[in-house]
Amino acid sequence: MKILFVGDLSSYARARQRFKVMQDLGFLVKGISWVPLETDLEINHKPKLWHRVRNKLGYPVDLVNLNENLLPELIDFPADLLWIEKATTVLPSVYKKIKLKFPRLKIVFYSEDDIYIRNNRSNYLKTSLPIFDIVFTTKTRNLSELPKWEVKKTLLVFQAYDQNFHKPISLNDEEKKYWGSDVSFIGTFENDRYEKMLFLAQKGIKIRVWGSNWQYCQNRHPNLLVEARPVYNDNFIKVINSTRINLNFLRKHNRDQHTSRSLEIPACQGFMLAERTEEHLYLFEEGKEAEFFNSHNELLKKVEYYLAHEEERQLIAENARIRCLNSGYDHHSRIKFMLEQIFS
Repeated sequence: MKILFVGDLSSYARARQRFKVMQDLGFLVKGISWVPLETDLEINHKPKLWHRVRNKLGYPVDLVNLNENLLPELIDFPADLLWIEKATTVLPSVYKKIKLKFPRLKIVFYSEDDIYIRNNRSNYLKTSLPIFDIVFTTKTRNLSELPKWEVKKTLLVFQAYDQNFHKPISLNDEEKKYWGSDVSFIGTFENDRYEKMLFLAQKGIKIRVWGSNWQYCQNRHPNLLVEARPVYNDNFIKVINSTRINLNFLRKHNRDQHTSRSLEIPACQGFMLAERTEEHLYLFEEGKEAEFFNSHNELLKKVEYYLAHEEERQLIAENARIRCLNSGYDHHSRIKFMLEQIFS
């Protein structure tokens, strides 16, 4: 099978992981990045004001000429499947031309984000949704919401980890000191996350925070060490494996019940303490494979308990890794499932 994969192919993007997994599975896959690759980690890319305005209005700028090149790419590479991952810049007219030219071509859309929320979609994408053969979502609520937009078929898939990448590693003492901490969090700033960690800091818990947009929270409390920089790839795994308790906070505006971290942390054999949701409880057994909390006080109680019970904490982390391996929580298993649904 031939697949034309359109997604963010930056070195740190999970879309790139899925792209490589499709190649691992033996398919002939060609990739197109819908975002400029020069916006990768090492480049300080700041969108122009007009681009930001267009994004806000729901009409994002196509920075890689994808609308011009997508049909010619398919002519040169006649695929069986056009996989669109989150791309918000493609015009509906382009999809319609592709459908006319290749009526048997399957076009599917996948996004980790809640595309029913305006910030995660564009007007182009919303208008294009009825054209897709299947829309895969990681958000349970989308199953009842997306049909309102005349989506043909909506399927729920949980997020996943990369079995080639997310695994426990050994670090030397110097690496553990550089990356490690008793408690850490990896993720973008949100006020709810900040308030929870500030509460812990005020109760005497030292926390290390990695991620974007945290610079305004630096030096707010001596127990809250804000690195104000993201960690990706190998550094991401080093932080997890040198942290005793890995916090996992959900994104409220994304209406998350689980995130990619919900699988990546346990797959790395990290101890995860996350917000209690139905989906988290479905993925991992509480107290055996992960720990969960509802309130600030419960969060504090469990942090204090597991900092004082090292063997129990390590056993839970080991069980979580085993659960990931035995339950098919990896990209390979997820993508196999999705391809079966597409061509069943």
